[in-house]
Amino acid sequence: MVKTYNVAIMGATGAVGQQMKEQLEKRDFPIKDIVFLSSSRSAGKEIEFKGKTFTVQEAKPESFKGIDIALFSAGGSISEEFAPEAVKRGAIVIDNTSAFRMDKDVPLVVPEVNKSDLGLHKGIIANPNCSTIQMVCALQPLKEQFGMTKVVVSTYQAVSGAGIGAINELKAQAADFDNAKDAQAEMLPVKSAKNHYPIAFNVIPQIDQFADNGYTLEEMKMINETKKIMHDDSLAVAATCVRLPVVTGHSESVYVELSRAATIAQVKQAIKDAPGVELMDDPSNQIYPMPLMAAGLDEVFVGRIRQDLDNPNGFHLWIVADNLVKGAALNSVQIAEALIEENVI
Repeated sequence: MVKTYNVAIMGATGAVGQQMKEQLEKRDFPIKDIVFLSSSRSAGKEIEFKGKTFTVQEAKPESFKGIDIALFSAGGSISEEFAPEAVKRGAIVIDNTSAFRMDKDVPLVVPEVNKSDLGLHKGIIANPNCSTIQMVCALQPLKEQFGMTKVVVSTYQAVSGAGIGAINELKAQAADFDNAKDAQAEMLPVKSAKNHYPIAFNVIPQIDQFADNGYTLEEMKMINETKKIMHDDSLAVAATCVRLPVVTGHSESVYVELSRAATIAQVKQAIKDAPGVELMDDPSNQIYPMPLMAAGLDEVFVGRIRQDLDNPNGFHLWIVADNLVKGAALNSVQIAEALIEENVI
């Protein structure tokens, strides 16, 4: 008989929370009972799950009594407040915010890359940044087979990464092409910033606030998280993160330097064989990944693979994935599945 689990989704009415619900349903996760939690503002709404109607409850510490697995996606401050309370009551928390990612006692996990780290958890497991997830899925097989010394990434990120408000703002601005330059902007590059800029017909080279070193916090997340997930502090990583007027799907231009020589054919085969990764690389027929075709899909897509013209150990890749699916909800559910597979729960 298959063992079943009591599951809670914290932030159930948000975009990622809804995707978490859909992934649990789609993948037929072994659920005994499920609870949908939110702030008081969203409590009382109804959610359909496997043919049944559930009422969203306001999250309180006691909401986690009897819960085995709690999926969190309601903002860092909410995670900091409620995740320890959930752990106290016996739940394993899988947190989709940045609150615990760099905590040395919290595993930061992409199951295709470092599933074995799950056994180190002390109640909380962190889900990495969406852009980091798709990149390490594509790079891990290259690191395993050839070694890796350097990664330089430029991201082209969808507005859905900034929430439903950013999506609505893009749609409103795009509908008024003639006034796009002077369009009302309140969400991007980051809501708490001093200045805001329109995203329709524009490109904004800032995601999150700037740190003192000139990098944004989003860029520093990619740099630090990649090293932690890959267990390699010596790996040189640089990132530039850019917001584009795309609703769903992050794209990345990645340059990697390998430790050992490899051919294009070997690099492509390694990526083709990687779990959760789809090779889409036929430039002669204009076949390459794009966010529009990746939207709603589980896989990380990789194409435009080229050997650097000056460094034989350097390779360029184009990586695309749905930031709400593999970049958030799916990876969280896969962590939950891996807990069962690895007998950690």
